[in-house]
Amino acid sequence: MMPQQHLNDTEDFLMNNQRSDKPEEACGVFGVYAPERTLEVAKLTYFGLYALQHRGQESAGIATLKQGRVYCHKDMGLVSQVFNEDILEQLPGEIAVGHTRYSTTGSSLKENAQPFITETRLGKLALAHNGNLVNAVELRKHLTSKETDFVTTTDSEMIALTIADEVNSGKDWIEGAISAFKLCTGAYSLTIATPDGLMGVRDRNGIRPLVIGVLRGESADGERYVLSSETCGLDIIGAEYVRDVNPGELVWITDSGLISVDWAEKGEKKLCVFEMIYFARPDSVMHDETLYSYRIRLGRQLARESFVDADLVIGVPDSGIPAAIGFSRESGLAYGEGLIKNRYVGRTFIQPTQSMREAGIRMKLNTLKDALQGKRIIIVDDSIVRGTTSKKIVKTLRDAGATEVHMRISSPPVTHPCFYGIDTDNQDQLIAATKSVKEIGERIGVDTLAYLTWEGMLEATQEDTNHFCSACFTGDYPVSIPEDVKRSKLILEETKV
Repeated sequence: MMPQQHLNDTEDFLMNNQRSDKPEEACGVFGVYAPERTLEVAKLTYFGLYALQHRGQESAGIATLKQGRVYCHKDMGLVSQVFNEDILEQLPGEIAVGHTRYSTTGSSLKENAQPFITETRLGKLALAHNGNLVNAVELRKHLTSKETDFVTTTDSEMIALTIADEVNSGKDWIEGAISAFKLCTGAYSLTIATPDGLMGVRDRNGIRPLVIGVLRGESADGERYVLSSETCGLDIIGAEYVRDVNPGELVWITDSGLISVDWAEKGEKKLCVFEMIYFARPDSVMHDETLYSYRIRLGRQLARESFVDADLVIGVPDSGIPAAIGFSRESGLAYGEGLIKNRYVGRTFIQPTQSMREAGIRMKLNTLKDALQGKRIIIVDDSIVRGTTSKKIVKTLRDAGATEVHMRISSPPVTHPCFYGIDTDNQDQLIAATKSVKEIGERIGVDTLAYLTWEGMLEATQEDTNHFCSACFTGDYPVSIPEDVKRSKLILEETKV
């Protein structure tokens, strides 16, 4: 896995070559089945990916199918950089799948951009994948034994090639896909375009999200289907949310409508809780409410657990703001803005010089000095991974005149790496895996530091607490990790600080 700089929210606001101080996000996937909109499926997918841009800023791609022929364009960069009107007009079709990527398995190279396309005896398929296989080494050996040729270094390609291998053995699309999924262990939400229909799939635990929507149109049955990692991808194109794809479910969308197949025995639901805390957009809906409402509750719970008297509560833009509002409401302390995000900073390949960095070039965040001068500040953020960005934020608040800086984190300490599609560093690079809360507070320079408790976080979900993967906080991995893979990241003694 080759990390790439992450351009979201509170990431390193000195634009240099350091890695971001947040868990790197999963990818975003999208799919459209709309035969009567052959000139629009690519544009619909473009807008869907635009709404999912926060899930990956490294590369983007769209593949369309028209009468069995595949058209595809993908490249490194943001969605708005990879596509324009001319390119989208060259992507006709009845079916489309799209992908916005952050690399979880495979290098940060153009050839690893998705969707991945492969040939089968039934025609070509195009696959977009969000997640990470934990048995990628075994699966590659399995495919190598069949003299399979690889184009990329991604586990996503291995899923597609395994489906192709099963289809080429004489199975139909659904049979071949199910056989392939039973060979794949880990986290995966998939959108797959074939000449005969669009497929949406989640792994047996539903670790990564995938939702179904409908587009009302001129077709005979009055609707066409959309698949998206989050509901914000449906909203942007006017699609109506129907439901989530269930864990272990395959949905098959054709002219006859949508059929559902349970391809795996019902596993225990284990949606990544970080989707709730940070990854998904606050306007996306999970468990029948926007994540904004959930994050408000996290802030309220945080205030109940770790109140400290202060003059002003502020959030780190943008991901810390809902929890900061919740903290303010519960504590009765005033809420205000103290940090301003430059919303026009995008991917730039012009790096400041070392002397410019030392002079304090601030590309992403700046302070409201008159709001902070002489104030006791509570700053709320969603997580701390290494502590580098938190330390810089605290320093800039003090430089702006804050007399006290108290940091509150709306999630528990991140002590374990993720193996299911989120890049959280090796364990020895996670500050909470090697230092106590007091030591972290001293390192980042705050007067006090407090995290939300694991119990408080789950209580705020108002759902069955067993339905979430929280392994990054507890080390309790719901899908068994092979020992060699585990040793690559879990390099500390299994003791909790």
